[in-house]
Amino acid sequence: MSEAERTRDQDGQGQGGQSQDALELAKAAHNRIDFVEFPAPDREALRQAQEFYTRTFGWKYQKWGEDYIDTADSGVGSGLASDEPTSAPLAVVYVVDLEHTRKEVERNGGVIVRDIFSFPGGRRFHFKDPAGNELAAWSE
Repeated sequence: MSEAERTRDQDGQGQGGQSQDALELAKAAHNRIDFVEFPAPDREALRQAQEFYTRTFGWKYQKWGEDYIDTADSGVGSGLASDEPTSAPLAVVYVVDLEHTRKEVERNGGVIVRDIFSFPGGRRFHFKDPAGNELAAWSE
């Protein structure tokens, strides 16, 4: 019997009530860029960018309020934001443990530029690496 089989409960759930498949999927996605957020200076620019990408590439978007839309049609997930937009596209890294990653960013010379906050779908924080690039880390 494998280690994974030994850790399963009677109902096929592993630790914390998550299925082994869900735990394996989270591990596989951990520490990988899985989203890019593009800034829009205002709602009109967001609307125009959405129209551009829809007409040019056929991407369909989901609206999350007036200032944010995202799509899975772009390969890596992507979004457009007009509320507190960054100055450049923002690479977003999926992590399993957000608080641990925040500590590691600071321990390794990164600077937190926006502390942990909630959004539809999870929580994230923004940081700058030692070269000055702004990224975000997120988790459910």
